[in-house]
Amino acid sequence: MSLAVLASRAVFGLQARQVQVEVHVGSGLPAFSLVGLPGVGVRESRERVRSAILSCGFDFPAGRITANLAPADLPKDSGRFDLPIALGVLLASGQVADGQGGSPDVRHYVLAGELSLTGALVPADSALAIALAVAQDDPQAILVMAPPAAGIAALVPGLRVLAAGSLDEVVAHFAGHSPLPCAMPAPLQDEVDRAPCLGDVRGQALARRALEIAAAGGHSLLMSGPPGVGKSMLAQRLPGLLPPLTQREALEVAAVQGLVQPLRALPGTPPFRAPHHGASRSALVGGGAYPRPGEISLAHHGVLFLDELPEFERRALEALREPLETGQVTVARAAGSCHFPARFQLVAAMNPCPCGWLGHPRQVCRCPQERVARYRSQVSGPLLDRIDLHVALSVEGAWHKTPMGEPSAQIRPRVTAARARQLGRQGCLNAHLDAPALARHADLDVAGQALLARTVEAWGWSARATQRVLRVARTLADLQGESRVGVAALAQAIQFRPDAGPAS
Repeated sequence: MSLAVLASRAVFGLQARQVQVEVHVGSGLPAFSLVGLPGVGVRESRERVRSAILSCGFDFPAGRITANLAPADLPKDSGRFDLPIALGVLLASGQVADGQGGSPDVRHYVLAGELSLTGALVPADSALAIALAVAQDDPQAILVMAPPAAGIAALVPGLRVLAAGSLDEVVAHFAGHSPLPCAMPAPLQDEVDRAPCLGDVRGQALARRALEIAAAGGHSLLMSGPPGVGKSMLAQRLPGLLPPLTQREALEVAAVQGLVQPLRALPGTPPFRAPHHGASRSALVGGGAYPRPGEISLAHHGVLFLDELPEFERRALEALREPLETGQVTVARAAGSCHFPARFQLVAAMNPCPCGWLGHPRQVCRCPQERVARYRSQVSGPLLDRIDLHVALSVEGAWHKTPMGEPSAQIRPRVTAARARQLGRQGCLNAHLDAPALARHADLDVAGQALLARTVEAWGWSARATQRVLRVARTLADLQGESRVGVAALAQAIQFRPDAGPAS
């Protein structure tokens, strides 16, 4: 046959769209053309395919070769189309035949893999995103990838994945000589007990309590205080309080991370991302000509830690507002829009002033008042209003005499039990409750309603701030194993809002 048609996938954002690879070998002057809106990485596949075919002992056709990647209006990038193009050249030139001498049946196969010059198969990026899309679109599909990528793709339930080490192994499979082996699912990483322990932190009882509440309800947290009081140290210990990822959560996290880095195993622990304060808006929320996820998506089902919060670019911080509410981010490009999941816990830290010594018992702050105001105004009110827990850390003179705190291994069961109550009651964490669900699950008695009304009137809270207090109060009640939000839980939640003094 002079025409071969195979299936592959083009990744745009987190979506792996179907691509039909059509290869035609005809007479004419020797030429190798690629059409169908190929990117630079795809156009370079002509040289890789030529060398791989020759290295594996096959003949490279001397005629005119045309490879079309349809649909033509969908951008294609990366080298994952090398394998279907090379196999298409061999099929179209009649160098591959099944056991009866006919053309092999490739209808249900999806091929993705980059070829080295020796013909070895290099793992394709975005293996899990491709596997999830293939399993959803065609239950009978058979995915062919390099062994490391195939192990990641095999984690998708119900999908048949074959592992191929080289082009000649793929040819031998379709010729009926040596079937490709089924890929074994990659192992699960479990590093919860290796995370930094909260027991290393001496003192700062209020911040430790806030960290436990944040872990139990999925709440965002802002810590402010002078340098060296333990803000970064506390934030780094939050993942150790969180329960391991479920199978569904691990697949979602791995699918996003697989877009930017090769995966060797399925993550078992929540991710922790801590970008530098010089990160741009695109680095935080995602972007690029071929959209890639940003830090907020790489922290999906995990923690995003922003140290030195006012030092971040204002536009970058403002871009966090919608994802904090919706749990996803949309990147719009001329070729189309793509959605990335962004259900993360925001933990931020900042100094009280540019020099950091405002309010310190021994150090002297010489920052002018207008400079302090300008520094704090870098973080807008709408963003601060979306942070559930606000904690001011102070210097503790005798911190070195304070005994070691409660370790993470003792706190984690309380966090896990509180989360189990929330998921069993409402199907989501308290931080993600919408207004109707919050009214049902965080109803207050008469005394609680009176306390909340006095506080809202005294401090002029917005409806959003009031709802976030109720969410925190609901988490406090869950930590205590209480079915209803009491006055004590509400009063404690009020203390974690900015400028909230003792409840009267």
